[in-house]
Amino acid sequence: MWTRLVDYLAHNSHQYLTYLWEHIWISLLALGIALVLGTYLGYLAYQRPKLRQAITGLSGGLRVIPSLGVLFFLIPLIGVGQVPALIALVLLGLPPIILQTLVGLVQVPESLKEVGKGLGMTDRQVLLKVAFPLALPHLLTGLKLALVEIIASASLATYIGAGGLGTLIFTGLGLYRYDLLLLGGGSVALLSLIAMLSLDGLIHHIKQRH
Repeated sequence: MWTRLVDYLAHNSHQYLTYLWEHIWISLLALGIALVLGTYLGYLAYQRPKLRQAITGLSGGLRVIPSLGVLFFLIPLIGVGQVPALIALVLLGLPPIILQTLVGLVQVPESLKEVGKGLGMTDRQVLLKVAFPLALPHLLTGLKLALVEIIASASLATYIGAGGLGTLIFTGLGLYRYDLLLLGGGSVALLSLIAMLSLDGLIHHIKQRH
């Protein structure tokens, strides 16, 4: 198996890098969209208690939907390709970002906000200069959980023609090529590990500064 793996990389390195780049690109794009939407929804839930239950309920509902279920639901509506895969990945990445944004903002002490207002800050300045910086470790935790979920689930996007490392995984399964299965699955696991360790290090650094 190892010989076949080395041989594949020797003769198909460009193809492998293409799959790798497709996987990284769609994961980061989905994460970026989920970050914008999730942070806004988390902030909205924080600012408007009447909407909080609806938003957290939506977030909880999205968490229990399996990745394949989201993909197969979107196929009749949008078709196949990167767009439905991107929508599915965004939906999967939203829950941890929404919840951690809400938790982070709720845990900011009211006394610190009052100090900011006492210094002449507007509500917007208190939010941007006091609340969000103090909630940043929680926001990054949500980002980490979302990114790991997205990277893992992006493998399933191959089912609907979105490319990525899932191509190697499913080709390996179909042809009983354990070298391709190991290469694809190992690359996804490594990407997830790198993302998790990088964000863990950033979170630890921010907590030490506080």
